[in-house]
Amino acid sequence: MTLIKKNFGFGFMRLPMKDGEIDNAEVCRMVDVFLENGFNYFDTAHGYHNGKSEIAIKECLTSRHPRESYVLTNKLSTQHFESNAEIRPLFESQLVACGVDYFDYYLMHAQSAQTFAKYKRCSAYETALEFLKEGKIRHLGISFHDTAEVLEQILTEYPQIEVVQIQFNYADYDDPVVQSRLCYEVCHKFGKPVIVMEPCRGGNLVNMPEEISAVFRDLGGGSNASYAIRFAAGFPGVMMVLSGMGNMDMMLDNISYMKDFKPLSEREQAAVGRVCELFRAKNMIACTACRYCTEGCPANIMIPDLFACLNSKKVFNSWNTDFYYHNVHTVNHGKASDCIKCGNCETICPQRLPIRRLLEDVAAEFEKKNT
Repeated sequence: MTLIKKNFGFGFMRLPMKDGEIDNAEVCRMVDVFLENGFNYFDTAHGYHNGKSEIAIKECLTSRHPRESYVLTNKLSTQHFESNAEIRPLFESQLVACGVDYFDYYLMHAQSAQTFAKYKRCSAYETALEFLKEGKIRHLGISFHDTAEVLEQILTEYPQIEVVQIQFNYADYDDPVVQSRLCYEVCHKFGKPVIVMEPCRGGNLVNMPEEISAVFRDLGGGSNASYAIRFAAGFPGVMMVLSGMGNMDMMLDNISYMKDFKPLSEREQAAVGRVCELFRAKNMIACTACRYCTEGCPANIMIPDLFACLNSKKVFNSWNTDFYYHNVHTVNHGKASDCIKCGNCETICPQRLPIRRLLEDVAAEFEKKNT
């Protein structure tokens, strides 16, 4: 069994491009440098780069380096099967595409309350456990996008899960939308090692406003990415931190501080805290998430969660927030546009927020394509 050498992994989701295609020559160079510096964990999925990520794994890694020199993770993604009968052929095609006989880790991809129901209906976990018995995967895990409550349900129902991949970064640590800290605590409770995705929040913690970047610059060294990745890697139980590196410069920067990893110092932790304060100051809705408003809402709207989505969208403007709005916080609950304007929420709100008007803002942002 190939052992993971270091706690930093190469994610094949954001690869260098040339003329609209993956730049395989550059990826080969990056793979070689990655391995030469003692790292050996690679992560892909069937849908990354419209199906071309797995092919890049074969052309740039598995056909050029011995199998014992790397650890490879792949995933079963919900959009690629509709029945149990389709899972095994899909899995076998992934092995062929990647040019390997087995995956070190195989993750049930993008688990949420909604997708978990489909995985159960299709007996996907049971089929993956068959792959485990057959030696075609060495470890079974999940990647996860939902609330801590849903994560606890999945880990309770399937104790065979060995690792959990979650979105985890300092901006999302106490965020009520992503619930990084709460999900991390569930993993710790169940004794599951954590794989971190989006440590830089899709680049949002790299390309930051000048006044926020200045906080890290005043420390006298280190890129914005370095503080984000080291923050995530410093938590007990974090087995791996993934980074999607779009060019050699990103890789060399990451290697420079992860080759001999050191957790953030107290001074650096304080700077991270200051950056979080500045991000929070940009939020537009002063909701404290007391949740008094949700108890009597006739439309069953999770008002604080939807406000948090809008706050996050205004600060980071990323696709991720739309995902949480449509696939987590409005599943089995009302959307912002379902508000009937009864005003019960405003009567009980300690912050005296104009909730009915603010829900109109939320609907305008997240439901504009559906109206």
